[in-house]
Amino acid sequence: MRIRKADSDMTSGPIWKQILAFSVPTMIGMLFQQLYNTVDAVIVGHFVGDAALAAVGSTGSIINMMVCLGTGLSAGAGIAISQHYGARDEEKLRSAVHTAFTIILILSVILTIAGSLLVTPMLHLMKTPDDVMPEASTYLQIYFYGITGLLIYNIGSGVLRAVGDSRRPLYFLIFSAAVNTVGDLIFVIFFDMGVAGVAIATLIAQALSAVLVIVVLMRTDAAYGLRLKHIGIQLDMLKSIVALGLPSSIQMVITSFSNVFVQSYINVFEKECMAGWTAYNKIDAFILLPLQGIAMATATFVGQNYGAKQLKRAREGVRFCLWSSFGITVVLIAAVMIFQRPLLGLFNLEDVSLEYGMKFVTLITPFYVTVCFNQVYASALRGVGSAKTPMVIMLSSFVLFRQLFLFVNSLLGGSFIGTALAYPAGWVMASILITIAYHRSKRLRDLPVPAETAA
Repeated sequence: MRIRKADSDMTSGPIWKQILAFSVPTMIGMLFQQLYNTVDAVIVGHFVGDAALAAVGSTGSIINMMVCLGTGLSAGAGIAISQHYGARDEEKLRSAVHTAFTIILILSVILTIAGSLLVTPMLHLMKTPDDVMPEASTYLQIYFYGITGLLIYNIGSGVLRAVGDSRRPLYFLIFSAAVNTVGDLIFVIFFDMGVAGVAIATLIAQALSAVLVIVVLMRTDAAYGLRLKHIGIQLDMLKSIVALGLPSSIQMVITSFSNVFVQSYINVFEKECMAGWTAYNKIDAFILLPLQGIAMATATFVGQNYGAKQLKRAREGVRFCLWSSFGITVVLIAAVMIFQRPLLGLFNLEDVSLEYGMKFVTLITPFYVTVCFNQVYASALRGVGSAKTPMVIMLSSFVLFRQLFLFVNSLLGGSFIGTALAYPAGWVMASILITIAYHRSKRLRDLPVPAETAA
């Protein structure tokens, strides 16, 4: 199978160079994605108010819960694609791409309907304050009308990244970030549409990024190119993608659903705390960007080398990814801790909201070093097809343990510090368990794997 210029064969050559060449464009792309989410919050905070900022920020767990099903399946498809690409199997590569797109198209219809119907019940479940409810509901309704664009972009960019092309997804995100920013300014400032304007700008940006990724995939003559006549589901590939992606989907959906309850604990402290939490999340999310980019590189690198039966090389890549993510994360943690006040000040928070934001930064941010272990090792396990193990560990840590932590904290009086530390507690637990699972994995060593569990 011929390797295209935009693709990256990770089964040979310097490991560090290939991982950086893949992860740096991915990081930059995610930076722009986070920037246009942050721009939403900055513009709302400056031109609408704290209640609107709280409304936009408090809906994240609901959006993630609905989107994560598609994201997990896209990740599963990406792993299957990277493995078949590494094995040079064009027929299975082509089948994986078209089956994945068909799944996402069907899922888009389901989530658009389900998301719209569940907006009000979910907001009530989160104990959303009355002064935040109308704007939160408006934002979510519009967002779910445009969810198809987001899901199509995710699967399309996932296909490109699976074959080592992280540059074009970057270009698409830069373009959509620019569209979103201009849209925010027009709809919020000039047309005074508030959170509805922010949601409409996001909808348009996501739709255009989806169009771009489809055009690129339809114009390529590679085996992973998209052809309308081949759209459909092949049962064997469907089973493979679901086996690889459904555990991640279940993990992310349940975790996001659990975060709805976490948000309800935050909402108890009223809109000032909600606004501070929103601003903190927007700033702190930048710490995760390099880590997420490296984790995506880990999955692709391991997937391709696992397909090529180069397990030693796969392990060497994982070690490089782990220590790279650790070093970068430490530097970013220090920067956020030092400059937390001016960074949070970007959101034009009232004094009480600002103080809440600074408390969140101080209590939670140092623990991001632990996330390096659970994200890189989980990506490595998924890359070799062991998707169930990370799912069980993440659910046990991010859902069961975290909810138990919050419940015990509520019994002890529901302190703010206890509520804030629920996230770090889950991260630490997941990192310990996933590290043990990675080092015991048979698939990453020359050990026999039972036939029924082989990817």
